[in-house]
Amino acid sequence: MEKPTGTASIPEAAHVRRRPPSALRARAVAAAAAVLTVAAGLAVRAGTDGAFAKHAGSALYTVLLCALAALCAPRARPVAVAGAALALSWAVEFLQLTGVPADLSARSTAARLVLGSTFNAPDLFWYTVGAAAAWAVHAGGRRR
Repeated sequence: MEKPTGTASIPEAAHVRRRPPSALRARAVAAAAAVLTVAAGLAVRAGTDGAFAKHAGSALYTVLLCALAALCAPRARPVAVAGAALALSWAVEFLQLTGVPADLSARSTAARLVLGSTFNAPDLFWYTVGAAAAWAVHAGGRRR
């Protein structure tokens, strides 16, 4: 019996290119990720304090921005979503050097939660950790 060669020996499914998930499904997953991220942040704040809570909060801030970016642009590549969230996180951190977020934070709890008040260079690292983690989960989810 002769062994098949060429493309005939490759299973049919190998030729089929997987389509990205529908925009509606991707948005639903991103919304769920945002809710879970907020819940994780609240759990960290309730259950821990000190350096761990601060660093986890910084990373989760960027994870939340990734989820919101994916919600707004459901067909965007994971690297673009993570890059945009990281850039926004860094921009907010550097904005804190101006004093504007501190002034707004003194008047509004929402501004304090979104913008913070004081520049902290180590946060830049933890934002990168959050973006990398979110990218890994997003890219892994799209492969499935």
